[in-house]
Amino acid sequence: MIRLVFVLMSFLLVSLPAAAQDLRALARVLAEGSRLEDDGRDVVLDLALTQAVPYRVFVLDDPARVVLDFREVNWAALGPELDASSHVTGLAMGRGDAGWSRMVLTLDGPMEIARAGMQTDDTDGTAQVQMRLSPVSQAAFTELAARTPPGVRLPPVPVADSPLPVRVEGGPIMIALDPGHGGVDPGAQRRGQDEADLMLIFAIELREVLLRSGLFDVVLTREGDWFVSLPERVTIARSAGAQAFLSLHADALAEGRARGATVYTLSETASDAASEALAEAHDRADLLAGVDLAGSDDEVAGVLLDLARLETAPRSAALADHIVAGLDRAGANLHRHPRLEAGFSVLKAADIPSVLVELGFISDPEDLANLLDADWRARVQEAIRDALVAWAAEDQAQNALLRQ
Repeated sequence: MIRLVFVLMSFLLVSLPAAAQDLRALARVLAEGSRLEDDGRDVVLDLALTQAVPYRVFVLDDPARVVLDFREVNWAALGPELDASSHVTGLAMGRGDAGWSRMVLTLDGPMEIARAGMQTDDTDGTAQVQMRLSPVSQAAFTELAARTPPGVRLPPVPVADSPLPVRVEGGPIMIALDPGHGGVDPGAQRRGQDEADLMLIFAIELREVLLRSGLFDVVLTREGDWFVSLPERVTIARSAGAQAFLSLHADALAEGRARGATVYTLSETASDAASEALAEAHDRADLLAGVDLAGSDDEVAGVLLDLARLETAPRSAALADHIVAGLDRAGANLHRHPRLEAGFSVLKAADIPSVLVELGFISDPEDLANLLDADWRARVQEAIRDALVAWAAEDQAQNALLRQ
C-alpha cells in the first residue's frame, strides 16, 4: 500500500555530541557529501549537514513536487552537485515558513517518497539526510499530495534570501540583546503569558536572524528564566564588547488602553507621565531584589559619564529612529507615539548606544496575539535586523567624517 512518508525529527541538545552544541551556529549544507542523481527510475538525494536539525518532507501536486523543510539551514555551499537528475526539472532553495528553510524539487512525473531518514555522526555531530523517490501512479500521487502536514503554508515556493540593504565594512558587529525580566521577576502577566518568557523567545529567535546575516555577533543578557539585575545586564553587554544594546519588553497597563510598538532612548526627563511610570516599574524588580540603583559615582566620574553620553546619545537616537522606521515598513503595529524617552536604568551605559524596544502591550489582545504568532515575530525580527544594518552603516560613515 502506497503511503506518504512524513518525517519530523526533533533532537534534544543534550543528546548531541559536544561539537554540535554550538547554539550560535546555523546548520550548513555541505557540498561534499551532497548529491542529487538518478538510480535507474528512482531519484536519490543526499544532503550533508554540519549538524542535525529537525526536518519534514512531503509531496504536492500540480506540478508534482517534493518539499523538504529544515529548522533551519544555510544553503550557500551547494552548487552543480545537485544538478544530475533527469527526473528533477526544477530545484529551488531558500526561506520557507517562518523558522524553516525550504528545498523544493519539481519532478517530471509523480513519485512517492520511498525512503527518508537522517543519520548523525556520534563523533563530530554532522548529519546526513538520505531520501529516495520512486515512480508511482498519478492517482496514488494525488492522494499523497492531499495529505499536506498541518500548519504548512502553501504555495511552498521558497523565498530566496534577499541581500541585506547595506553591507557593513569590517568584522561582525556585536549586538547585546536584553530579554527583559526573568526569574523572580516575570514582568507583565496576562492570559497565562509572562512577559519574561515571551521576550526570551523573541530574543533567541532574533539572535538567529542576526547571526544568519553574517554581519553580526550576538550576546544575550540571559538565556533562561533567571533574574539578572539591570546593572549586570549592562556589564554583560560591555564585557562582550557590544556596539549596540537592545532591551526587549512587552508591558501591560493596569489602567487605560495602549497598543503597538514603542522605542525608547535614555533621558532624565520622561516624554510623558506614562513613560516615567514605566521606567519606575522596570526598576522596581531590582529594588525588591536588593540591588542599589543609586550608583556610587563621585562628582568627577559623573561629569565624565555625562561627557561620554554626549557622543552616545545621538547614536542611540539614530538607532531608535531606524528601528521605528523598520517596524513601520514591516507593517508592525506602532504606538501612536512610537519614539519616546525615559530614565530607564538599563539604558544608562555611557559608552554603548542603547534603546529599549517595547514590542507591544500584552494587555492588548491583538498585541499579545502578535507576540504569540511566529510569522509576526519573524517579520519584526527581520525588520530589526535590517534596521541594525542601516544604522551600523550610517554610524560608520559618521565616525569616518569625525575622524577627518
